[in-house]
Amino acid sequence: MTGIRLTAPAPGWSIDADVVVVGSGVAGLTAALRCAAAGLATVVVTKARLDDGSTRWAQGGVAAALGEGDTPEQHLDDTLVAGAGLCDAAAVRTLVTEGPDAVRRLIGTGAHFDTADDGTIALGREGGHHRRRIAHAGGDATGAEISRALVEAVREAALHTVENALVLDLLTDAEGRTAGVTLHVMGEGQHDGVGAVNAPAVILATGGMGQVFSATTNPPVATGDGVALALRAGAEVSDLEFVQFHPTVLFLGSGAEGQQPLVSEAVRGEGAHLIDAHGTRFMLGQHEMAELAPRDIVAKAITRQMQLHGTGHMYLDARHFGAEMWEQHFPTILAACRAHGIDPVTEPIPIAPAAHHASGGIRTDLRGRTTVPGLYACGEVACTGVHGANRLASNSLLEGLVFAERIATDIVADRPRAGAEAVITHPAPSPLLPPEARSTIQRIMTRGAGVVRSADSLARAAEELEDLHRSAFLKAGAAEPRDAEPGVEAWEVTNLLLVSRVLVAAARQREETRGCHWREDRPERDDENWRRHLVVRLTPDRQLTLRRTDTEAFGPARPAGAADCAASTTHPTPEEP
Repeated sequence: MTGIRLTAPAPGWSIDADVVVVGSGVAGLTAALRCAAAGLATVVVTKARLDDGSTRWAQGGVAAALGEGDTPEQHLDDTLVAGAGLCDAAAVRTLVTEGPDAVRRLIGTGAHFDTADDGTIALGREGGHHRRRIAHAGGDATGAEISRALVEAVREAALHTVENALVLDLLTDAEGRTAGVTLHVMGEGQHDGVGAVNAPAVILATGGMGQVFSATTNPPVATGDGVALALRAGAEVSDLEFVQFHPTVLFLGSGAEGQQPLVSEAVRGEGAHLIDAHGTRFMLGQHEMAELAPRDIVAKAITRQMQLHGTGHMYLDARHFGAEMWEQHFPTILAACRAHGIDPVTEPIPIAPAAHHASGGIRTDLRGRTTVPGLYACGEVACTGVHGANRLASNSLLEGLVFAERIATDIVADRPRAGAEAVITHPAPSPLLPPEARSTIQRIMTRGAGVVRSADSLARAAEELEDLHRSAFLKAGAAEPRDAEPGVEAWEVTNLLLVSRVLVAAARQREETRGCHWREDRPERDDENWRRHLVVRLTPDRQLTLRRTDTEAFGPARPAGAADCAASTTHPTPEEP
């Protein structure tokens, strides 16, 4: 344990449980339902409302070998290719073999997928897939349907839920094992202000960290809270440099910030073309699958064309679909485009890449266990080894389903029960950044660690981030402290700074181009030196320690500090005054 925590008031109330699940997307709610069904007292904590996470925004579907002629082995092959040499084969095999039944259980929970004329699930195709294996709901509203079904199931099961709650830090018992979390509830009600959920098993399913960039498809709640909490608790984080930029996000102008409308890969799967301002299809000849190449390849190709033409966007042309197809298959995207003055039925859609999905996260084994006993992670916050250096389209919802179920199985087998006494230590807390630093972090990350990176851009980003970090310490140590007051916005921006520092440190060390990590100064993939994972820890004196591990080092996860190989780098941070 690092003994590092956010500056926050002491908990003023508490709840006792066997399991606390933090997050209410597909991963969190699936885990919660399985634990509760086994008789464990389960509490679900979520940052906004139950259905406000990233899952509901998923336009793409769930990838699984459900169609005639398709097999888990073929799904595995496509996933490994997309992952650019860094997938953990055992994790991928787990995903693709257990995935089809997990989807069927989701249907049993109440999720309704689109069907073909014969009543079977209608399957589409997306980038990187050689088969039609993507199950959709409502055309391009898959996430919303999955969220609806799981939220209804949670309410029917009468699970204890705490909404509008930002998780702060991990509680531990006298032996260093997980004993719950502290959290802050926003709003009046039974629970208000800072409190605690005491539980011997904690499942982090907090989603991604897309808000570290200026433009993202992630909702505003995606501020890296779970990864930051895990780092402060001493857990290992891996592969954070691999942030997937979705190739086709609706371009709203060069100054647009925050969550941007996604134009699903399924549109390309049905035959839409990427074109430049002259109508030329530029993906032809760049990859055998053209517009359906893996996302990192398409995002790079679009970025190159933007640089070549000196413009901020390219175009996605699906005018040949006609109005009926747009209305039936992609009603959500159609409405979003028209809301911004674009009619895809009659004109090409202006698009540009934007931050979308973190392939890395909290390092886990095949049962979702982290390097902190009793702490689990699943969904986008976790790094199971499935995605490698670049996530295959529509594997994320499946990963949430499969690994949430495996976590529940592990917890139920252990049968944790509430009652262990948490040890609340009082180390000097980390100073907080002011809320206005959020936009500064986003500009630094977009400019220095976005789609295209270099040694110079990353060095500048690292220096600017350290300046922010250092300024917080200096303000905290001033004669009249001027660091930010505790509150949701200050906690969020402090979390964003921590995960940004880790991402940039890892990107600087990885001197190659692989998957969605694109170093223009190191344009080639280097398997001899870099077919490795970068594992990061936060030490008690707030240093970032990085080391390399081989590609089969994910399971089972080992205690923090266990050596995997000789390579290790320490990034010093300012000492607290």
